[in-house]
Amino acid sequence: MELKFVDPRSLKDNPDKARRSKSSPQADALLLATIKAVGIVQPPVVAAETDGGNGFVIDDGRRRVKQAIAAGLEEIAVLVVPHAEDGGAMRSLATAITHEQLHPVDLWRAIERLVALGWTEEAIGIALAQSVRQIKKLRLLANVLPAMLDHMARGDMPNEQQLRTIAAASLEEQKEVWKANKPSKDDPQVSWWSLANGLAKKRMYARDASFGDQLAQAYGIAWVEDLFAPADQDSRYTTDVEAFLGAQQEWMTQNLPKKGVITEVNTWGEVKLPPKAERVHGTPKKSDHAAMYLDREGRVKTVHFRMPEAKKKSKNAQAGDDEAIVISKPRPDVTRKGIEMIGDLRTDALHEALSRAPIEDDTLLALLVLAFAGQNVRVDSGTGGDFRFGGRFGRHAAALFDAEGKFAFDVDTLRIAARGVLIDVLSCREGISKSGIVAIVAGGTIGADGFLSNMGTEDFLSCLSRPALEGSCADTPVLPRARVKDTRAALVEHFKEGHFVHPAALFAPDAISLAEWLAKSAVTEVEDDDVPDAEDVGGEDRAPEGDEIEEGYREAAE
Repeated sequence: MELKFVDPRSLKDNPDKARRSKSSPQADALLLATIKAVGIVQPPVVAAETDGGNGFVIDDGRRRVKQAIAAGLEEIAVLVVPHAEDGGAMRSLATAITHEQLHPVDLWRAIERLVALGWTEEAIGIALAQSVRQIKKLRLLANVLPAMLDHMARGDMPNEQQLRTIAAASLEEQKEVWKANKPSKDDPQVSWWSLANGLAKKRMYARDASFGDQLAQAYGIAWVEDLFAPADQDSRYTTDVEAFLGAQQEWMTQNLPKKGVITEVNTWGEVKLPPKAERVHGTPKKSDHAAMYLDREGRVKTVHFRMPEAKKKSKNAQAGDDEAIVISKPRPDVTRKGIEMIGDLRTDALHEALSRAPIEDDTLLALLVLAFAGQNVRVDSGTGGDFRFGGRFGRHAAALFDAEGKFAFDVDTLRIAARGVLIDVLSCREGISKSGIVAIVAGGTIGADGFLSNMGTEDFLSCLSRPALEGSCADTPVLPRARVKDTRAALVEHFKEGHFVHPAALFAPDAISLAEWLAKSAVTEVEDDDVPDAEDVGGEDRAPEGDEIEEGYREAAE
């Protein structure tokens, strides 16, 4: 270590300086005034150049050198120190923190540089008097998109919760969201709330999991530690919600009490109990039942309920009829997401079959009648409001007119129009557009099963329960693995060049549902609102009966 007097203009700036954010003009003006009045009290620290030059590189005191030049000093005292193995990175960082707390962005970059130079997280923590957890947190934030870091360095910082969400996302996701929310000249402030909201993902925490490591491995759950959470709690989490809920469901099935039932929650998050069940809020009795369910956070909850006492047995009652049987509701073979995917795949196959499959004319007309019986069909009658349903049918009807506005068409045009109407009407998608069982019957009639695309993909197979997934290995050389994740990966690899259709996706209507629909739709009674008054039919004393109306339709058709 040596004290020298040098021209401040000959000193070179350190390209790897720890502090990169600009100081405020007020701080620079105060430092300049101090140097003009009493000079530089603490000499800047410099080191000899290592690239062959004979000059000095500023290790600490860049602002003092800059303001000394502004003050017009011809010579200043500097402290020459030996060159460190890490290029003085740690010395520069420690000195910068001692004088003034670094901007968070500068601190992240400095720690990343130290790690790149061979420093361990434990050594950095000891040198900076920081915990290893804090160093890991700062290293995690160093993975924030560089464009965001540059903007944060200007002083526009998100809060810790928003920063936590941003840092947990991948760089690709950050890039897409930043593109939509980056500041402009007119609005230089970033809406960090909108940006963090676009990157937010549902988290399921390990502290809420009832299952152990064995089920976690079976479902391929990889825990990630939330370094921003308090250090005294288990902050591990996963964003694989389907796998977490599947493992919770399997744990409940394995640990279900003798008089237990697995149930669900309603729209308000309250547990659904069997009909006539009375919830027990105090200490349960041995004869009471237990209901296990998952709350909105995926936690396993248990409540007790009591069934009403059974009526006294009659003389003809058989033994065993005195106790109601409570049937558990295990995890379904196909989750709600899987059912929605089946609905989409069915609809695509149905539309493809309606466009290309050979259909006889009589079948085509029968399907048209069937399509308008779908539960998603509403026709504007003129007496109500415009529900914006059926607006696409006009284009099909317009094709049946000629250039002069006359109703004229050939058989091929009629067939194309009929197919187009069927495509717009029939749907298997979950939600308001679902046609119900009639779409399943239609698809089975025209062989839409042959148009279903390959369902042996990661997206769909992840929607299957363990028994359903292992059942899909039948008729294949794939054997079930110990882990659900491995079985799914093997099936995906097997069906990569093949074709797999889950039985639940086939166009096979449920016999009971079809019978109920037929019984409901075959009602012959005429509603009072559908029958004209006697005075509206030429002064007749009675309105026509339903049979007479149908007979009139037949005569009109003839």
